[in-house]
Formats: sequence, structure tokens, C-alpha cells
Amino acid sequence: MAKYLISFPSAAMVVPDGEWEAVVRDSHAVIEEAKAAGVYVFGGGIDEKVPPVRVSADGRVVNGGYPWAPPINGGFTILELPAHQDAVAWAARLAKACRCDQELRVFGFDPQS
Repeated sequence: MAKYLISFPSAAMVVPDGEWEAVVRDSHAVIEEAKAAGVYVFGGGIDEKVPPVRVSADGRVVNGGYPWAPPINGGFTILELPAHQDAVAWAARLAKACRCDQELRVFGFDPQS
């Protein structure tokens, strides 16, 4: 089985006023279904109130991420599934619940970690 990263950037979440409660309810329901199905590994969102820092090999800390890279933000879920088409189906369920498209990637899980 492979692990899949299903994610979206913050800017993709364009939810009309009055629909946030429904988005939260619907997205949490999909996550609960994934947990009940035994495919949920981990999920969450980037805390955008806390700015990133870069840490070098010598332990130096520099404020900010890589200046040349786009910011990392939004939400993500990692599911362990038997086939790519299963991942597409779960991503579609999350897209419907979140009211925005989801990016789907195979997660390069390190079995020694």
C-alpha cells in the first residue's frame, strides 16, 4: 500500500460567508470516515500565524522560508491506500467537503522513520 498526500493551498479555500460551519462539519466527517476505514495516517494544516524559519546544519536560524520558493500553507491529509484510484476517490470526497480542488501526490514515506 502507498501513502498519498492530499492537500490544498490556503488561497484555494474561497468559501462564501455562512458556509464555514458546513465546510468544517463536512471535512471533519470525511476525516472521521477515513479513520473508521483504517486509511487515515495524519492530517492538519499549516499554522500561518507562525512564520517559518530556516535552520542550517550548524544550527543557525534565519527568519523566513526559502526566498525563491512559494510559501507552504493550507491543509493536508495523508492516507494509506491500496491503489491510486482509491486516493483519487478520497481526494474527490475531500474536495467536495472543502469546496476546493485537492492536489494528490504519492507520499515518499520512509519506512525506517
